[in-house]
Formats: sequence, structure tokens, C-alpha cells
Amino acid sequence: MAGRRPSPAEEGKATSLEQLLATREIVIACGSGGVGKTTTAAAAGAMAAIKHDGKVLVLTVDPAKRLANALGLSGFGNVAKRVPTQAFVDAGVAPRGQLWAAMLDTKQSWDNLVLRHAPDEGTARRILDNPLYQNITGRFVQSHEYIAMERLYELHTDGDYDLIVVDTPPTRNAIDFLEAPQRMEDFFKSRLLRMLTVPYRSRLVNFASKPFYTVADRILGSQFLEQIAEFFILFQTMGPGFIERAEAVTRLLHDRRTTFVVVTTLEAAPAHEAEYFVDVLARMQFHLGAVVLNKVLPAYLRAEAGTVIAEHLVADAASLGKELADLAGGDEAQVERVLQEVAESFLRFQVVAQREADEQASLGRIPDVVATVPYFDTDIYDLAGLLRLGEEIWS
Repeated sequence: MAGRRPSPAEEGKATSLEQLLATREIVIACGSGGVGKTTTAAAAGAMAAIKHDGKVLVLTVDPAKRLANALGLSGFGNVAKRVPTQAFVDAGVAPRGQLWAAMLDTKQSWDNLVLRHAPDEGTARRILDNPLYQNITGRFVQSHEYIAMERLYELHTDGDYDLIVVDTPPTRNAIDFLEAPQRMEDFFKSRLLRMLTVPYRSRLVNFASKPFYTVADRILGSQFLEQIAEFFILFQTMGPGFIERAEAVTRLLHDRRTTFVVVTTLEAAPAHEAEYFVDVLARMQFHLGAVVLNKVLPAYLRAEAGTVIAEHLVADAASLGKELADLAGGDEAQVERVLQEVAESFLRFQVVAQREADEQASLGRIPDVVATVPYFDTDIYDLAGLLRLGEEIWS
């Protein structure tokens, strides 16, 4: 029909988180700290394991260990651990699939990467034994973020899991997470790497670089410079493998099987961060599947009827206090104060609720799905709590 706007289903968009996760193999959860990103990622993975057949992995890149506590696991790292079926039974559900969890072990992942990309075992051993290896790989070119992407690629390529849900570091670090493959590729092609290695390969220092090495040698000492050069000469032998893998990781992030979920509350600072990240994802042409809004005030606060009642209570608190004093078992003045305070508090919450609604509309412009989670009476600390959160975001 002319002029009719196509429905989300007709556009190929998911209409719920359940539908979104059913069509994806990688879900990357992003957001600022303290907004419930880790628990949301775990809740989404747990719901997928319950509702769908298959094997689900929740991989946490964030160093915080809240995920392990919520899933009732201990001591897990690069080697994934399965959440026991009994844990689901204790929570009152019977999963159709399996839920696994892992936490990124940066050092072990780097060691595995060196062993995989080094041209031979001898070179790999020399890199691993180099005294600068741990320090440099821990600090250079967003090491943690790059190795997280490498680990994600490895897990996906192995094909052991039908769905991988990744819990990333807070937003600004998540940008490094996305850019890490390109930065690693750029590093292997960089002038800096050539400056660090060429003079020690040829034992010849050209005129342009001589001042740099003269000053560096005076400050750092020739032995230290030689150690740096030796490390990067060895490291450079892995360049082709790193570049090829970085390009593959970038393709995987843009693949139709991968989607991003931005998690936030509607408080000013986290919401601003979420808007920033939504714009970054759009600019970098990643698929934003969902925005999950935590701790959202209830919709009834925005109802016009509530405004009328609250304003009536404020205006008529004195007369109502007289009528209710006997029923409330207090004096008229005290009842009046309580009525007025409750009504004014409702109106203040109403202002916040309306601001949240405006923010929600702004954040909902791009993603396929917007899911909201109300305030919970208690913190989430176990699988039952994760499933309670999961039910809120799922359909």
C-alpha cells in the first residue's frame, strides 16, 4: 500500500530481545560503569540458555567478578565453566540449553597468541622469555582490549557455542575494545616499530634517527634499548599473522551475526555516555540491536490523572487533614504535613519520570529493541535474581 510504513518484521528488525538473540551468534554488551551491564549480559545469556536449545557462553572482559558470584561459580578464567543444571532447578526453571561462563585471562591469552603466531617454537620461546614481554604486552597498543577481541574471535571460530554474550569494560574502554584490532594492525605497519628495530637489524643508524637514539641511549642505556629492539624484532615476526587476524576480527564485528546491546540507566551522566556510544556505533557502522534501560521509574508517574490528584492533595491538605485525622490516629497538623509531603514528592518524581521518557525516546531512535527494567527491591546476587531481570528484558 502506497505511503504505508513497513513494520519492524518486514524490515527484518527484531521486535524483542528474544527474537534478536535467536538470530545472532555474538552479542556485545556495552555501557558505563555501575549501570547493571554485567548482570544484564549474564541475564540475557541465562534466558537464552533457558528458552533456546544450544550452548551459550557469557564472556566477561570487565575485571569485576560480579558475574561469577551471580552464577554461583568460583575460580573461572579462560577455561569456561558450565553453570550446573541444578542451579537452574533451584531457581525454579528447566533450561533447554546450556549456560557457560568465562573470564578473560590476559596473560594466558597473550601466551597462547604468541605460540600461535610465532614462525617457530624457538622464536615463541624467546618472546615469552624476554624480560620486557609481560610489561610491554600489558601496556602497549591497548593490550587488554586487543586480546579480548582475539579471544572472542577464537571462541567463535572454534564453533563450540551457539551464542556468545560479551560483557565489555565501561564505555570509554569499550571504544578501545572496538578499535583495538585496527590499532594493532596500524602498530605493525607503523614508523615507530621501524624506528625501534631497523637500526638494530642493520647496525646502521640513519642520519634522521641518530639524534633519537643518541638521546634515548643516554637516558635509558644501551642494554635497555637493545632489549627493547630484540623484543620488537621478535614480535615483528608475528606481524603477518596479527594483521590477518586483526582484519578477520574487524570483519566479524561487522558481520550480520554480531550485534551490540547498550545498557544504561536514565540518570544524566550514564544516559549521556549511552548516547555517545550509540552515536559511535552508528558512525563505525556496527549493528545496534538493543538498548536496555535499567532502574526506570514506572509509567503511572507520568499519568495526567496522577498530576490532578497530587495537586489536589497539595491544595487541600489542610481540609483533608481534618477528615483523615481520626482515621490516621494523629493530629490534624501532622496528617496535613504528611499529605502535602507525599503529594509534592509525587510531583517531583513525575518531573524525573517525564525526563526519563524523553531520554528513552532519544535513545530508542536507532536500535531494533528498547527494553526497560524497573527498580528492584533487592540487589541481584544469584541466578534467580538474574532470571528475574531476564524476564523483564526478554519479550
